[in-house]
Amino acid sequence: MRYCQHCILPETRPGIVIGDDGVCSACRSHRRKESGIDWDERARRFAALAERTRALGRDWDCVVPVSGGKDSTWQVVTCLEHGLRVLAVTWRTPGRTPLGQRNLDNLIQLGVDHIDFTVNPQVERRFMLRTLEREGTPAIPMHLALFNIPLTVAVRYEIPLVVWGENSALEYVGGEPEADSYELTSEWIAKYGAVGGTSADDWVSDDLSARDLAPYRGPSDELLRERGVRAVFLGMFFEWDPEETYRVAREHGFRPSEEGPRTGYYDYADIDDDFISIHHWLKWHKFGFTRVWDNLSLEIRNGRITREEAIETVRRLGDQEPREDIRRFCEWVGITPERFGEIADSFRNPAIWTRRDGVWRIDGFLIDDWEWR
Repeated sequence: MRYCQHCILPETRPGIVIGDDGVCSACRSHRRKESGIDWDERARRFAALAERTRALGRDWDCVVPVSGGKDSTWQVVTCLEHGLRVLAVTWRTPGRTPLGQRNLDNLIQLGVDHIDFTVNPQVERRFMLRTLEREGTPAIPMHLALFNIPLTVAVRYEIPLVVWGENSALEYVGGEPEADSYELTSEWIAKYGAVGGTSADDWVSDDLSARDLAPYRGPSDELLRERGVRAVFLGMFFEWDPEETYRVAREHGFRPSEEGPRTGYYDYADIDDDFISIHHWLKWHKFGFTRVWDNLSLEIRNGRITREEAIETVRRLGDQEPREDIRRFCEWVGITPERFGEIADSFRNPAIWTRRDGVWRIDGFLIDDWEWR
């Protein structure tokens, strides 16, 4: 395996390209963001967009997709500061945590109307188990829902603007010219939205009908244009940094986890859902890295830690197997933890994993003295 010589991402991360200089596409993209963008001018663009949107005089100026997390709190605060009337829209995860509910309630109290959309749990259970078995992640239904439900709401209520957070394709992958866009499209969702390149219609089966999957199906790009709905990334107008969005969210009542990170490096991210840790942990089997690698690579790019410090943190945290979350998930979908383990092992990437003396290992791993188990 090759690893970026600036951050710690491996070449196995989907979308990452490591150049001849040993630097990955995400790091190159970040350098361009730091040196080649006039952020004051981009902020003026958003102010002008907000002014044009308000002038339309609709009941709501914008939809903001929210979970209650620090980024969605930042999105709501920014929209309110620009005078936009916000309709916040949430896909209600079946694994919502008490802290996630507390932060969502706080976000609503900032002064927005809110829709909390719950998918039929019988459908969601079947769908999550199906995607776990077929694609090695239970999160495809989550991503299809959280991208498409807000767009559907915007079309139905004739709301002209949908305001997303960061463009994750640029922040975590970078390097692709088409990713450097202000707008979220169906092509972006298919390529970067962690949906396995699928749509709701690809999952229709004997026990998941097209009507069952309606919440996961969104409007086409043509319909969005016809209805005058534009979906933009706020992170293309304002420089996105997890520490900065956390600072803004904290100033407006958001609270981090008191127990430390649930998964990854941050105590303020991925804290609203018991099941998101499973999606992130299964990257270990498929790609040989976990959520903490993404987080630490962001910290390296933003100059807050060194590569050596990041490697030591990975060594200390290990693979962060979320045993309690796996137990909860298995109860939710109706399988045993043993069955979950069988499914997870079936997605170990044979190009990077080998089994010796009954133990799975990655040859050429970033950390020489890693404790394999």
